[in-house]
Amino acid sequence: MKYNQLGKSGLLVSELCFGTMSFGSSGYWSVVGSLDYKDSKRLVDIALDAGINYFDSADVYSHGQSEEILGKALKDKRNEAVIATKVRGRMSKEINNVGLSRKHIIESCDNSLRRLGTDYIDHYIVHSFDPITPLEETLSALTDLVRQGKVRYLGASNFTGWQLMKALAISKENHFEKFVSLQAIYSLISRDIEYELIPLCQDQGLGLTPWSPLGGGFLTGKYRKDHPMPEGTRRTNEEQNFIQIDPEKGYAIVDALEQIANKNNATIAQAALNYLLRKPIVSSVLIGATKPHQIEDNIKATTWEMTTEEVAHLDELTKLTPIYPHWMLQFTAADRTNGDFFF
Repeated sequence: MKYNQLGKSGLLVSELCFGTMSFGSSGYWSVVGSLDYKDSKRLVDIALDAGINYFDSADVYSHGQSEEILGKALKDKRNEAVIATKVRGRMSKEINNVGLSRKHIIESCDNSLRRLGTDYIDHYIVHSFDPITPLEETLSALTDLVRQGKVRYLGASNFTGWQLMKALAISKENHFEKFVSLQAIYSLISRDIEYELIPLCQDQGLGLTPWSPLGGGFLTGKYRKDHPMPEGTRRTNEEQNFIQIDPEKGYAIVDALEQIANKNNATIAQAALNYLLRKPIVSSVLIGATKPHQIEDNIKATTWEMTTEEVAHLDELTKLTPIYPHWMLQFTAADRTNGDFFF
């Protein structure tokens, strides 16, 4: 297991992060896994034994059950673990029990600390943008938590480029604590963040922690063209298909991954993860599991490296269609790179 800086911070995290969305059995998130403490603890132990020190949860996962189970599972290893959890989602019908207001952030942090059974959160992440709360209020509250010792590092998730850049600028102007990372969906089948967010992270020194690196399970190889849909999987139920993908594009990606996997005595899922591990901007890739063999398979993705040529082939196969203003910027940049004259 390799360890990387989380952005420009001094915090070192394992190149794989174990996500605990499958822990607990309450509400919407129970469709992901519904694991009880015993099964969850087994997965945490496998992760720890493999060198994973980074664990991700959220207050909304099974209405706090995920945090409770994770805290209990890591109780004897707390000082060795980097725990991330998130705030933003609605936790009850009470009108203010949602969002990124000072009230909700402070109350949610205290509740997460209690559920996790710890007096500090290593990495506190805002789960998404709040359209009605000023960023100044959000960042001021988060800064207070850091200065009180309840939180050590801050992160953002599911922000647009302008939202994230505005937050960083406000932090700099007001001497608030800054986000050190972005957690965003990123995989061979979901490369949209390459338009704006990855260039922003590179420019500002934020670490990227991709979620859903297997495209909601599509890039495991269990879904193949001209094969019947496997029973008992999330994608067999359209209501559970939170991540929308283009199946035809996905089938071609899976075929390419299979060729690379076969050359390296690996699985398709490992190849999909390995691709992301080769991206310098990535600090840690979030993986999830409901069964021991799944996390064990994912961990093996760290034991080999696909070649530069294989990465380039996958880049080309899944490249984004240029959109405005990106195609215009590429066009006009030529006068800086090769002396061409356009205007």
